[in-house]
Amino acid sequence: MIRELTNAKKNLQRNGFLDIPIDVNLDLFAEIERLKKEKNAIVLAHYYQEPDIQDVADYIGDSLGLSQQAAKTDADIIVFAGVHFMAETAKILSPQKKVLLPDLKAGCSLADSAPPELFRKFKEKYPDHLVISYINCSAGIKALSDIICTSSNAEKIIESVPKDQPIIFAPDRNLGAYLMKKTGREMKLWNGACMVHEIFSLEKILKLKVRHPYAKVIAHPECEQAVLDVADYIGSTTGLLKFTQRDSAKEYIVVTETGILHQMQKENPDKTYIPAPPNNACACNDCPHMKLNTLERLYLCMEYEEPEITMDETLRIAARKPIERMLEISAQAGL
Repeated sequence: MIRELTNAKKNLQRNGFLDIPIDVNLDLFAEIERLKKEKNAIVLAHYYQEPDIQDVADYIGDSLGLSQQAAKTDADIIVFAGVHFMAETAKILSPQKKVLLPDLKAGCSLADSAPPELFRKFKEKYPDHLVISYINCSAGIKALSDIICTSSNAEKIIESVPKDQPIIFAPDRNLGAYLMKKTGREMKLWNGACMVHEIFSLEKILKLKVRHPYAKVIAHPECEQAVLDVADYIGSTTGLLKFTQRDSAKEYIVVTETGILHQMQKENPDKTYIPAPPNNACACNDCPHMKLNTLERLYLCMEYEEPEITMDETLRIAARKPIERMLEISAQAGL
């Protein structure tokens, strides 16, 4: 076992996770609960994680809620079942805590679409602009930003900025365009996008609407405008969940990553939730990065406390300021 652990740690950067065999008879749910107590650890999970991980998590949420939890937890170890920028955000907010990510390769296509060195050059073209960046970005982009936002609070964040102050919005062009329409504010948009939300097929959604005439279309604002135009409700992941809880409809066509359907079904099992199809035959309405995390990898990272998220302190301090500004504005807005 010692040799296996040594080899797994040696190959951690290559594999992204600890590749150690697990006894098939091991009750992973019980083991994870044991490790939480023994190590004073908390498991934070995004709505897009697989159902087993959601069921073992101490808190499930979207980017805003997860950031708030990471900032206030008194746990010694934060185990982040999400993608890299989320675990990175937890480390930015709680540097004294150990932050673990089950798979280091759980990245984000949207975050990858904004390399900091290119964004810095873009920002230099508009020196009088304030930078609002969507939280789905790297620490490097956060450090170049004035305020961070999430899809839950983006409208309130933009409205907090004086109307005569020009704005750069990054990295999601679809969310940025939606917010321009919602707020009436012109913004310079970085040309980034989420691979999952960009690939939904308008044609297939319209066909679903014909087959399910009473179903409401609910969509995440990272989707393209043509898809948003046919939606009955547009909102953050948490917003979509809450809408299905309070709304009277019995069927919903859900235009976001399929992980959220697990919570929707748990909250209202008498309703029907139809995942919106992508424009090809792949399972592209599942985020391949989110789904790299598994219950087995979650257990291994808690047991051996690897992979751990570390960060340069100068970068961390610079990236923390715009996140703190977001949390302040969100608190003032009652979010």
